[in-house]
Amino acid sequence: MSQDNLKKAAARQAFEYVESLLENDSIVGIGTGSTANFFIKELGAIAQKIEGTVASSEESAKRLKELNIPVFDLNSVGEVFVYVDGADESNEYLQLIKGGGAALTREKIIAAAATEFLCIADESKLVSILGTFPLPVEVIPMARSYVGRQIVKLGGDPVFRENCVTDNGNHILDIFNLEILDPRKLENELNQITGLVTSGLFAKRPADRLFLGTATGVKTIES
Repeated sequence: MSQDNLKKAAARQAFEYVESLLENDSIVGIGTGSTANFFIKELGAIAQKIEGTVASSEESAKRLKELNIPVFDLNSVGEVFVYVDGADESNEYLQLIKGGGAALTREKIIAAAATEFLCIADESKLVSILGTFPLPVEVIPMARSYVGRQIVKLGGDPVFRENCVTDNGNHILDIFNLEILDPRKLENELNQITGLVTSGLFAKRPADRLFLGTATGVKTIES
């Protein structure tokens, strides 16, 4: 089975889970990336059953609007019923690396606001130790070099992601060569660096449930 088919299967399983719990006034948080896009397609079938969505990127907002699904600013809604997004890596505790699509800050904000955070991924994303995928961090442009030097002190090798400007107008550094043995500790250390807006390490707020597409079917892992 292709990687895309595994992603589709995971997105479908997550959609069925969300649909079974939906209420008419529900706000659904939507992530960014290829796996989240499969979920968006599924959500189009029940657009009339939800109040609307909040999106973690302009690209996802565009896709939702094309399916006539209302998209709201997070500031204008109350509780986010559920947030659904993919991941670049997940460990067994559902601590994640995210940000390959450069939407990590908005993703982290919506995840924090959501009652439940669902992750959808194919089996290649489940790892024993985070860090094979380079960890993205969003930085204020003028602080890029300073932040990079501080990251080197933590043992990482930061690389500027060229031709990438986030929806917030910031830059991305991708940190290579990190073996993340204590994700919460590293997230706290990164949060203390002035000029670093957000790291793509979702350890303090991990996913609540992972729908993992595998060759033998979709497995559900709970944190």
